[in-house]
Amino acid sequence: MPADTPTPSLPLTGETLDLDAICAVARGHRAVHLAPDARERMSTSRSWVRSTVEGGSELSVYGVNTGYGSLARVRIDNAHIAELSWNLIRSHAAGVGPEVDGDVVRAMMLLRANALAKGVSGVRPDLVDTLAEMLNRGVTPVVPARGSCGSSGDLAPLSHLGLVVYTGPGGPVERESGEAWFDSERLTGAEAMRRAGIAQLVPAPKEGLGMINGAQLTCAYAALAVADAARLVLTAEIVAAMSIEALLGVTRAFHPGVHALRPYRGARSSAANLAALLAGSSLVDSVPDKVQDAYSLRCSPVVMGAVRDGVRFAAEQVGVEVNSVTDNPVILVDAEGENKAFSAGLFHGEPVGMACDHLKLCLVELGAIAERRVYRLTTGTLSARLPPALAELEGPGLGLMMPQVSAAALVAHNRQLAWPATADSIPTCEDQEDHVAMSTTAARRATEVLRHTEQIVAIELLAAAKALWARLEAGEDVVLGAGTGPALAAVEAALGGRELAEAPADDLVTLVDLVASGALVEAVRPTVALEGVLA
Repeated sequence: MPADTPTPSLPLTGETLDLDAICAVARGHRAVHLAPDARERMSTSRSWVRSTVEGGSELSVYGVNTGYGSLARVRIDNAHIAELSWNLIRSHAAGVGPEVDGDVVRAMMLLRANALAKGVSGVRPDLVDTLAEMLNRGVTPVVPARGSCGSSGDLAPLSHLGLVVYTGPGGPVERESGEAWFDSERLTGAEAMRRAGIAQLVPAPKEGLGMINGAQLTCAYAALAVADAARLVLTAEIVAAMSIEALLGVTRAFHPGVHALRPYRGARSSAANLAALLAGSSLVDSVPDKVQDAYSLRCSPVVMGAVRDGVRFAAEQVGVEVNSVTDNPVILVDAEGENKAFSAGLFHGEPVGMACDHLKLCLVELGAIAERRVYRLTTGTLSARLPPALAELEGPGLGLMMPQVSAAALVAHNRQLAWPATADSIPTCEDQEDHVAMSTTAARRATEVLRHTEQIVAIELLAAAKALWARLEAGEDVVLGAGTGPALAAVEAALGGRELAEAPADDLVTLVDLVASGALVEAVRPTVALEGVLA
């Protein structure tokens, strides 16, 4: 596709969303629209809800003409049904804490719209149209990060979205419209929608529940974290190869025949990448009597391979969730061919929450083994005669002693976050919701651990680069590996040469971006065909 050709609008079908599309909408602001077949399905289930209400049916349908949660047995008369959905949104907008990052909010909006596009929630297509226009025109609601137990989904966060989308039956009330960002300005939700030219909706029957039932904030965090983690694993393998090369490592530990004996998919891929990155290096295997390395080098493909397998598991769970229905009740055709409302627990965040807890643990270990290599690089007795602390021998500098301390602090913090959130449960809603997922906490913490691990890998990158410079200066005939050479060149280009800043934090800001953006991976791809994590 030519560079000047705009990316086509993404059709929301409820069936075809994937990680690339989520990132493109959440971070690249790709436009979206409701697909025609999804519009038809939504209209069908919406007609059933409308006929149930307007036809004066004696049938009690949860959330349509009944109360919510522990009040499910309370019948709501038709005169008050119009207020029911709006009151639900207002009462559930009880989030607290710092606001969720904008890309995560956009992903949450996209995921909610896609779930509704499945067409079994009994809500109007207008609701998805409104969410799509908010994404397309840049209205991003302010959503507090805390206040969800992940069951019945992310109720409070999605209610803060609902305050911006909806207005009450009596018309707009500025103070009840939440807040939203528009054109880099924080406004009331009503004002943001006015400036964007988007009409707020008065919620129809079932549309309060339709907005908030589901773990879309959990899944938004998870989807973006999985995409970033897959990129980080590749980057960590490149940086590990640089450290192994600087430490004069032994490559027999990465031989494919070795890993065929314990054929975990992740370990085999990681070993293949390390071998390819180090191919042609004159530094590895250069110590004649060296039989094997310490675990942080020799076991790198085993540990990082297990991380690969964990990231892939999380991606599989997210892949199911993003194209799933998470509403309650859902409108389905029964055995007699008639539409009926079925109450179930599809909103429960456990499947994604448990995946996030595992993803978090994987990233903790990715950072932990990276820090151990930093320690070896900066410890004179362990570094195969590199300068102690990688300091300049002729000067008074302290080298990279403190970046290793920062890495150790980050590893400790990650371990403190490693407790599985989904192992916890506090009953809510008068014991109607007597087992909750805590999935939102799991997903938010996984994202936090991810960011810490990016910083740890950046610290290893700094140490490995300085160690390789020391090897290059010490020998005229040094040849770097097929992948480590381009990686070191990318570091030098980012830092403007081999002269480091007086304060390591300045260089680390640059290197964290090199790690998190995937630029280091892209610098290596022309010379090494790396095996991906999710492929």
